[in-house]
Amino acid sequence: MKFAKITFLIAGSWGVLILTPLYFMFDLIGRQDPPPITHPAFYYGFVGVALAWQIAFFFIARDPIRLRAMMIPSIFEKFSYGIALTVLYLQHRLHSQDLAFGCIDLLFGVLFVAAFLETGN
Repeated sequence: MKFAKITFLIAGSWGVLILTPLYFMFDLIGRQDPPPITHPAFYYGFVGVALAWQIAFFFIARDPIRLRAMMIPSIFEKFSYGIALTVLYLQHRLHSQDLAFGCIDLLFGVLFVAAFLETGN
């Protein structure tokens, strides 16, 4: 159970550190990686939903046994983003440095599966 607590605490902390600055980088992203973002609702919606998941990770870290069922959508959240970025990269629609974030999510997805299995015993 300690593995699950640490894993979800690290994942939530990492996510907050990486995602929060995105609220202040809307225009910068468009300048550094054109074209500019044309659908701000999708952009800010992504950031808000992703941050909500970080809060869920903090809750899971506090009581992984009781909230074990929430690990299943957490696993999906990590794999869905990581796989999407991998596919975009293979289609030459994503920079390799952006793929790194997808790889981190895939790693957390694997760790979440391990935490799910650990808490089932």
